[in-house]
Order: sequence, then C-alpha cells, then structure tokens
Amino acid sequence: MPVPLYQAKAEFFRMLGHPVRIRVLELLQNGPMPVRDLLASIEVEPSALSQQLAVLRRSGIVRSTREGSTVVYELAGGDVADLMRAARRILTEMLAGQNELLAELREAEVAAQ
Repeated sequence: MPVPLYQAKAEFFRMLGHPVRIRVLELLQNGPMPVRDLLASIEVEPSALSQQLAVLRRSGIVRSTREGSTVVYELAGGDVADLMRAARRILTEMLAGQNELLAELREAEVAAQ
C-alpha cells in the first residue's frame, strides 16, 4: 500500500528537522562546496557533518562528486533553494507579527504607568 502524500510530506520535513542539515542547505544555495568549506562554516565535528550529509544524500536533496581527494556537495535541484527562501520569508512574516505585538504590549505598559 503506498504511503499517503501527507505522510510522505511529514517524513520529508522531519528529514529537514536538524540545524546542521538546514545550515548545509543554506550554504549550498550559493553553489557547490567542498566538505572542508562546509566544515569551516558550520563548525561541528567532522563525524557529525558526515552523518548529516549522508542523510541529505540518501534523501536525494544533495549530491556529491569527488574531485581528487576532495568531496564536493551541491543541491540536487533548484526546488530546495526555493524551499529555503520560502522558509525565510515565512519566518520573517512570523517575526514581524511578533514585533508588532511586542510594540503594542510596550505601548500598553507605558500607558498604564
């Protein structure tokens, strides 16, 4: 029996649910990067980065190529970059709404004094 679409989507978002994976995807939006550059930018243990890259690679979101002794990662498609930009826009809107609420609370506090 095939997996329902909503369940497949939930599994996809669960796969994205790790800060290191998100950071890798953000960095790869700018183009392919060797592992050593990813490691320098993310500042995690090499084994931790390797584990997270393996999850992204198995999911098909990123792909790797070997250039001599260097492994280079890149996004497998432009849709991932679009998703990351959409997430940034959504978070910006959410935080803007929180800032508006915070401003209202501060105004009410000043008025109450």
